[in-house]
Amino acid sequence: MKMGYRKNILANGLRVVSCRMPQRESFSLGIFIKVGGRYENNRNKGMAHFLEHLLFKGSRNYSCRKIKESIEGVGGSLNGFTSEELTCYLVKMPSIYLEQALNILSDMVIRPELSRVEIRKERTVILEELKMYRDLPQSYVYELLDELLWPNQPLGAPIIGRVDSLLKVDRKGLLSFKHNYYNASNMIISAAGNIDEDELNKGVSKIFSALPKAGENMFIKARDGQSKARVKVFHKETEQTHMALGFKGFRRGHPLRHAVGLLHVILGANMSSRLFNEVREKRGLAYEIGTAVKRFYDTGAFLVHAGIDNRKVPDAISLILKELVKAKESLVKEGEFNRAKEFYIGQLKLGLEDTMEHMLWIGETTATLDKIYSLEEIINEVNRINKEDILKCARFLFKEDNLNLSLIGPLKGAEYKISERLNLS
Repeated sequence: MKMGYRKNILANGLRVVSCRMPQRESFSLGIFIKVGGRYENNRNKGMAHFLEHLLFKGSRNYSCRKIKESIEGVGGSLNGFTSEELTCYLVKMPSIYLEQALNILSDMVIRPELSRVEIRKERTVILEELKMYRDLPQSYVYELLDELLWPNQPLGAPIIGRVDSLLKVDRKGLLSFKHNYYNASNMIISAAGNIDEDELNKGVSKIFSALPKAGENMFIKARDGQSKARVKVFHKETEQTHMALGFKGFRRGHPLRHAVGLLHVILGANMSSRLFNEVREKRGLAYEIGTAVKRFYDTGAFLVHAGIDNRKVPDAISLILKELVKAKESLVKEGEFNRAKEFYIGQLKLGLEDTMEHMLWIGETTATLDKIYSLEEIINEVNRINKEDILKCARFLFKEDNLNLSLIGPLKGAEYKISERLNLS
């Protein structure tokens, strides 16, 4: 294990990773489970997210109220999330409360109540959450884009689930899902901050050693059969048009992962980026404009998102595509290239100063790649990237038969006019 990080593996396969940061007054602790939206099917879509909600509703030793008061009552914070490939339960607390945090999170994960009353109540809450996302075009536009990128497969379906699948969720199904996926071999305990790592490992071993060992959780691999550009327009009377443009990209551990990260910085990660400068600053076509990168085990995506003046949608899309074409036609200039590297590395350094970000960093990389990268390793890898690597990424990504565009706005009858502008040659 690298300097500063410790890793311990229990006999049942559960992994514990930690980073001691003695200069901090806090610690962050997370329990990762290798299960998420892409492990589901049409019948149980939304199960992972539903189960995550319910684990906060009470366990054998802690009521719902006791869970919250035990964390928040000493100045801590408690949360959870479900992504396509992971579920995580996490806390951040003052440094003296490590044992308390571990006891609470572990009881939630191992011995949840999953009462039928709470299931009925939480179903209503999640259905309202689904409606909320549908009412927010800046969120719903990504759901439409995912359906284009990965049609008729788990990655293209919403993590929260659909109304029909949520109505079918019951206690028996939740218990079965938990039994199948919440096993030691697919759990990672991650901690960072002012902690006693020996105490952490001793506590984890005492609590989790009895969990049975099982095989690795499996999902259906992403399929790729795209042969032409795909466009989906959702008509809605909004004050601006919300756009999400996506290109299938690189898996999480791909050799060009840092190169595509630098391309993201160059095109849309900050106010110095090309898209921000050209689309917003010079022409005023959008208020919000940026890029993002998605990475999964076996695939990924490069995204461009924008909130566009309703009257200027075709012009804005043409300008965005023009900037993408530039990125694949010529090498980035030396000054812009160096600034992108400094921003990329600087953002990582700033993030790793926080115990929560550091815990998430080592927990996620252990869960998905079974590896912890040191900051020095990342910096060395980034510094080995050259301008030709970025050009190679742009040429792989920005092709018409890899283009997916979703739009939400008052665009009735605009599909053909927009489709005419989708030129990346």
